[in-house]
Amino acid sequence: HTVKGEKTKPVLGTPLRLTDYAALIGELQRRAPEPHPYAIEFANTHVVTLRRHAASFRAQTAAFDAFVPDGMPLIWCLNAKVADMKDRVYGPTFLRLCLEASPAPWRHYFLGASEECFRQLVERMTSLQPHLLIVGSCHARFDSAGRCGNEAAEQRLIDEINTANPDFIWIGLGTPKQQAWIERNKPKLRRGLLLSVGFAFDVNAGTKADAPLWMQSRGLTWIYRLCKEPRRMFKRYLVYNTLFCWYLLRDGVLGRR
Repeated sequence: HTVKGEKTKPVLGTPLRLTDYAALIGELQRRAPEPHPYAIEFANTHVVTLRRHAASFRAQTAAFDAFVPDGMPLIWCLNAKVADMKDRVYGPTFLRLCLEASPAPWRHYFLGASEECFRQLVERMTSLQPHLLIVGSCHARFDSAGRCGNEAAEQRLIDEINTANPDFIWIGLGTPKQQAWIERNKPKLRRGLLLSVGFAFDVNAGTKADAPLWMQSRGLTWIYRLCKEPRRMFKRYLVYNTLFCWYLLRDGVLGRR
């Protein structure tokens, strides 16, 4: 399986890129000057399952040019297909490593999170990379459809991004807001790498704790997040973790790839 010349393998119908942190950073830096936007989804089991389960979300995420495996269960599935993946490409870790490796003249724009979270994020990231060039940010409230106000407000945001002319556009609105925003606005952007990174801003800013590495490596991040935010995460994990296992079992029984 290939997507635009890149090697992929499918999990529940989503073509996952076989890559690692260094290779993806290098690829995106090469793509950055291209005169059109390019969208990357850091796909976890929730995203992969939702794409399989909901036709509307699958159509919406067709706007993405690449899906990168963000969760360890996806790595296990890929390795069952002899992918020989050593690690996932986790959105929060990728954000940090990419910012460290992409100082000026690379240009960065941040969409999402609160102003305080962004302030702490910038403070931490510039301590790692003093030559980080941030050309803009937006911290408006986004609704469930990924809109930050009326049509005029949306257009002002697009105009601001196009004027700032960033190479990397980091989008941390959460699923499905960030996917909706990218699908609707990608055609309006002149250029830039659109990176859908979920709660990576909070993790790197230190406003939300991430699971210990031993839990992450064993695919137990969801348990940690459920304990931290039970009311917000319970339905998501109950429904989509169950569906993920069900679809894997169903495909296995039916002999699907």
